[in-house]
Amino acid sequence: MAIARPLSIFDVYDKFVTGKKVPEEEWDYSIIPTNATKLKEKYKLNFGKNIIPEDKSTMNNLFAAGLEMLVQTGFYNTDNKRVLKVDEAEVWEGIKKTPSQLILGEGRDCARFYPRRGNSPVKPIIQGGPTGAPVSEGIFVQVMQSYAQEAIVDTLVNGVMSTIEGHPAMTNTPYEIRALMAEIRGVDEARTRAGRPYMAM
Repeated sequence: MAIARPLSIFDVYDKFVTGKKVPEEEWDYSIIPTNATKLKEKYKLNFGKNIIPEDKSTMNNLFAAGLEMLVQTGFYNTDNKRVLKVDEAEVWEGIKKTPSQLILGEGRDCARFYPRRGNSPVKPIIQGGPTGAPVSEGIFVQVMQSYAQEAIVDTLVNGVMSTIEGHPAMTNTPYEIRALMAEIRGVDEARTRAGRPYMAM
């Protein structure tokens, strides 16, 4: 019998807490490549020079292999070294409840995400930014503004301040939090300067 709802964040947390303990090296170098190789052979997946398959048979086999890989292998949590397992019904329920569109940002600055298929006439959403790369705090606003002011860019992905007020923004220190708050203020300023204050980030 199909489940009534997709997994919630609490369901996922509980599954990770109770999941099987697996060393990260075993996951990366044994479980993933072994399962992927078996499924590649089972579904006769051979792309040759075509990285993106265009024939229906290969596309269907690729989806079936991916679904089986997900159910068979699960998700790995590098923090607690445990594997979250889902069954096929949970996967299908999640797919069924996936929204048909996603709107990020507001007003004239909003970006609408729609599902895209092969050779789609719908243009892709373009996200601009340093994407987690370290950026000097002295030029952070200017760097983010340089992306926000490009008309082709729909949403921003901010960089990470390497320092804050001259202090290294080290993980698990108060400076990390201060740097994050400064990044948010910096992106706000960059969007305003670019004339796109409600652009999503």
